[in-house]
Amino acid sequence: MTESRSLEPEEWAFWDVWMRAQHLLTRELERGLQRDCDISKAEFSVLVTLSQAAGREMRVGELSASLDWDKSRVSHQLTRMEKRGFVQRTQYGADGRRAGIGLTAEGRRAAQSAILVHGGNIRRHVLDALTPEQASVIRAWSEQAVDRLEPRRGETAGDSES
Repeated sequence: MTESRSLEPEEWAFWDVWMRAQHLLTRELERGLQRDCDISKAEFSVLVTLSQAAGREMRVGELSASLDWDKSRVSHQLTRMEKRGFVQRTQYGADGRRAGIGLTAEGRRAAQSAILVHGGNIRRHVLDALTPEQASVIRAWSEQAVDRLEPRRGETAGDSES
C-alpha cells in the first residue's frame, strides 16, 4: 500500500484549477465538433480510429480495444453511425467470418473535415495560449503520466514489473 498524506492547500488549489481547465477545454472542444461538424466526440473517435486503420476498416473487437470502450457501447455507437451513413458492417479477414466495420465515402469525408476543424479548435483553445516551453513541459509530464498509468500490452491490472 502506498503512503497516504493529505494535500496542502496550494496542492488542492492546483488540482482544482487543473480539473476545471480540463473540463472547460473538453467541453469547448466537444461543442466545436457538434457545432462545426455536426458530430459527437464519440463519432469523431470512431471516425478517426477507422480512418487511420489499414484499409479504413477494423474488426469490431479491435475497434473496441483501441477506443477502450466496452463492446456494448461500440455496438450502439456503430448502429447510430450506420444510420448516418458513416460506417458499414463488413466481413473481415481472409476467411470472411469476422465482423468488421469500415468507413463509407461519407465517413471518410466527415473524418477529413472533422480532423481539420478539430485541429483548428485545439490550436485556438490550447496551443495558441502556450509558449513553446510550456507546451514542452506539459508534453513531457503527459508522457510520464501515460507511461506510469497506461497498462502495458499483455499485462493485466496488478501485473507490473518490480
